[in-house]
Amino acid sequence: MREAVADPLLGRLARIEAWALRAPIATPVVTSFGTMRDRPAVFVRVTDTDGAEGWGEAWCNFPGVGAEHRARLLIDTVAPLALGPDWADVPSLWRSLESRLRVLAIQTGEPGPLAQCGAAVDLAAWDLVARRAGSPLWRALGGNSGVARVYASGLHPAQAMDLARTMHDRGHRAFKLKVGFEPGNDRDMLAALRSMLGPDVALMVDANQAWSTQAARERIAMLAPSNPRWIEEPIAADHDPPEWAALSEAVPVPLAAGENLRGVQAFDALLASGALGFVQPDVGKWGGFSGCREVARYAAGLGACYCPHWLGGPLGLLASMHLRAAMGDDGWVEWDANPNPIHDRVSGQLPVVLEGRISLSDAPGLGVALHIEDFDPLVQWQGTAS
Repeated sequence: MREAVADPLLGRLARIEAWALRAPIATPVVTSFGTMRDRPAVFVRVTDTDGAEGWGEAWCNFPGVGAEHRARLLIDTVAPLALGPDWADVPSLWRSLESRLRVLAIQTGEPGPLAQCGAAVDLAAWDLVARRAGSPLWRALGGNSGVARVYASGLHPAQAMDLARTMHDRGHRAFKLKVGFEPGNDRDMLAALRSMLGPDVALMVDANQAWSTQAARERIAMLAPSNPRWIEEPIAADHDPPEWAALSEAVPVPLAAGENLRGVQAFDALLASGALGFVQPDVGKWGGFSGCREVARYAAGLGACYCPHWLGGPLGLLASMHLRAAMGDDGWVEWDANPNPIHDRVSGQLPVVLEGRISLSDAPGLGVALHIEDFDPLVQWQGTAS
């Protein structure tokens, strides 16, 4: 990263729009805790008083009504808090939303959805200021280069071999297997992938919080001979940092987590415990660019590697790429290997993967020209706040 400089002026927002999208798929996406039977997304557009605009995306994979719920919540509750003030910069907007939504999050029992809506507004506001300045986001966020490593994720055991071959042919050189199913099958599939892909390919494993602490020790020992680069969320994210640290010391594979943490304090505590080799905040779940950049900087100071989590639509994917690139040429960005018709509508604008790396362009903002009318058949709900 470049030496820290002042973030660009944001100013006054005049309008915020949200779209809830759903795309049918032939094969459900299966995890240890749930199944996606279609591919959802929430797109957000913010417009300032001069007509400049920016785009963001909120995480909404679960539950099944998540996209419609987040889109409505964003327009009804979050957007009015962002409209009106003359914001000094985007982090100021994000900190205000965090503060003003805190009590409501407790009262409603919905800290996650409210954080996801705030994150989407933050992403869109950053895209706006970068587009207005004619700068790619990786540079606006403080980076020197648009290069980042990527890995193909979402490999369920039933399709893992075929998906890995397909993604390898598309230039990927790192892969992540879903586990948390039958222990012997998890072990055998990871070994089969290692045999097929060879000893030098980075293989990661994601348990999606499937195990107890004791089970995690046993399962990780079974998987370790295949030399996974990390074990992601072996236990529930809300275990105390000392429990994570004890597990980390007891197993031979580095641990990764972060997609289900919210708040700078939660990340600081887990990172300070020394439990994580890899930290994975999700720009569409909490923090947007403003919060996740802060976490990434803190992690780097402690020797933990920032590897953004993302398993959603194309705007969140691009946002994750820009932030990872801005932080330097280290870590990996998650690229969902499963079919997603929402991605297909902008696939020609996504960067090409060459030997496991992508190079983002110098185009302003996220670097994508989004025409929302291209998504009309997939729109389930749309709303505007002004």
